[in-house]
Amino acid sequence: MDEALIELGEHITAELSTAVLSTKVALNELTVDVRAESVDDVLLFLRNDSNCKFQVLCDVCGVDYPGRAKRFDVIYNLLSLKHNHRIIVKAQTDERTPVPSVVSIFPAANWFEREAWDMYGIMFAGHPDLRRMLTDYGFEGHPLRKDFPLTGYVEVRYSEDEKRVMYEPVNLTQEFRKFDFESPWEGTEYILPGDEKAEGQS
Repeated sequence: MDEALIELGEHITAELSTAVLSTKVALNELTVDVRAESVDDVLLFLRNDSNCKFQVLCDVCGVDYPGRAKRFDVIYNLLSLKHNHRIIVKAQTDERTPVPSVVSIFPAANWFEREAWDMYGIMFAGHPDLRRMLTDYGFEGHPLRKDFPLTGYVEVRYSEDEKRVMYEPVNLTQEFRKFDFESPWEGTEYILPGDEKAEGQS
């Protein structure tokens, strides 16, 4: 299996020498790193080439590495039913540089790309309807970025007085915290149930 994937990687590199940066085989999958601006050309080739025939787009997702200049990896998982091979195509981009949309090549990419935009803020040039799909339309930020605060920026509640949904800044009120005094993380200064037995033994 690995031999076939290595040969396939060499074939893809030879045919797309200007677009492919590197290839590697691990865990019975071929990973191809490509230039972000060439993603659409690469996926079109992988779909149509007789040695590839990757005609199923399983997923498009993002990964955030905030320490890098190009902080996002955009990852495409493809399957060839004809050759029983899987391939991972990876491209790097930043917050301002869009990646070409592949909706015209794989219609299944439509919602995948919308999700990557919503969760990470990865932009896809040429997408027919790039808008949020998991968060509210007025949502601030992108929740799967590593620098997104765990509490978010706003909290949502329904106001009976105004008969509408209210957006307010997050306010963590100390009085409403649920303290678990049996947790060792609370740093209790009193005897917990069962501790009195240990004291009697010393």
